[in-house]
Amino acid sequence: MAMRSKREVSQGERRASMTASAARERIMRAVDDLFYREGVQAVGVDAVIARAGVNKMSLYRNFGSKDQLITAFLEDRNRQYWEWWDGVMERHDGDPQRKLYGLFEELQARVTRKGYRGCPFVNLAAELSDAKHPARAVITRNKQELRRRLYELAKAAAVKDPEALAESLILLMEGAYASSQTCGPAGPANSLARTAKALIDAQCSPH
Repeated sequence: MAMRSKREVSQGERRASMTASAARERIMRAVDDLFYREGVQAVGVDAVIARAGVNKMSLYRNFGSKDQLITAFLEDRNRQYWEWWDGVMERHDGDPQRKLYGLFEELQARVTRKGYRGCPFVNLAAELSDAKHPARAVITRNKQELRRRLYELAKAAAVKDPEALAESLILLMEGAYASSQTCGPAGPANSLARTAKALIDAQCSPH
């Protein structure tokens, strides 16, 4: 058998790499919808393979197990969330207090839109009872970063107690996520921006 040239080997490696990369992208698109809308427990590997249009070998070559796939899904959702957040901050650049108002105005629009299925981090925290599941670390990291960012915004707005305001706003956000699922888009989540503004204004009043 004739040996392949270095150029042929390199081209073959690139094709294999591109194929693996394309398969991973298709799998991630599939789970982004399936896991979010139906939950990770209800969706099996076969359903992911069917939606993605890949074979089982491609899935396990990219993700060694379903747990790794779940973790990758949450990592990608974490990236998407902070991209959304950064976009909100850019649209309300300048006054930190206005950034806080704008955040909750846009969050209200997000949680009351048709088809919204809640916060994926909250959803998976309820589904994954094993505290050692690798995806739980992603959930913890997301919520810790949320607390840090809200605290920094509150501190920049020179409120009376930045830590207390950050904690209150987190509770408000988590309640809106839950309410959007139990009461629907016409429920109490429609009061999110107004309630957040009341909390912020109370902390910004003269000492």
